[in-house]
Amino acid sequence: MSHTAHIPSHRKPRRSASKLAVRAGVAGGVLSTLAMAGTASASPAEPVAETTLEMPVLDLDLGTEVSTAVTTAAENTRVAAVEAAVEGELNAQEESARTGAAAEAKQAKEDATKAAEQKAKQEADRKAAAERATRDSGRDTLTNATASDSGSGSAAVKGSGSGTASQGSGTVTAPVKGSAAAIVNFARAQLGKAYVMGATGSSAYDCSGLVQAAYRQAGITLDRTSQDQSTAGRSVSLSALQPGDILYWGSKGSAYHVAIYVGGGKFVGAQNPSTGIVERNLSYDMPTGAVRVL
Repeated sequence: MSHTAHIPSHRKPRRSASKLAVRAGVAGGVLSTLAMAGTASASPAEPVAETTLEMPVLDLDLGTEVSTAVTTAAENTRVAAVEAAVEGELNAQEESARTGAAAEAKQAKEDATKAAEQKAKQEADRKAAAERATRDSGRDTLTNATASDSGSGSAAVKGSGSGTASQGSGTVTAPVKGSAAAIVNFARAQLGKAYVMGATGSSAYDCSGLVQAAYRQAGITLDRTSQDQSTAGRSVSLSALQPGDILYWGSKGSAYHVAIYVGGGKFVGAQNPSTGIVERNLSYDMPTGAVRVL
């Protein structure tokens, strides 16, 4: 027995003729169908219409636009700079004007103050010079006389001051009575006392302080300053003075000095620090005006 007799053969069995014929028929039908489809597809197709989109044309000159924008911005900047400079100049001028006005006002005030001080000094020097001239020219002599109350209606007022004859010690002939006598007596009693600005007695007075204190002896209250005292009572002429009248120097209502008329063409007043309280003739320093309170 052969060694390979039991091993089956690996060759495929032969197909039958009938199966082959069937397969050939099917393949032929398929090929025929494909041929017809190819012929149909080969026929020309209708052309497809093409659509073209037109883009808008931008007619812009970008260089010109940019140049215009830059020019406008530069012009705006220049105008703003000019306006700022003008405003700064105006502010500087206004500040300068304010500073100048303040300086002028300050200078005017200083000038007015200096002028007032100079005027006061000149007035004081004038009065001091007049006092020296009076002392050098001699002493005044008072005429002693008496008058009967039942006769002429005059009363003799005894001077109680302790000063010299030039200060008016002695007897003054004048029609003095009642309150006027009290005022004159008190004023003359202060002769020789010191002049002190703002003083109202009893060892020193200024001009209005002496007048106020003298009128207080008659029960009359006067204002403190010479300005107010020059407006008290009613105005009288210097040619019709009576003892007790208030004499003033300067304008009425703004007088700078006051004194008391004591009769006989004389007055008693607190003149200045160099003379103190003295009695003088009206001709020594003629007053501006007079008022009568009694």
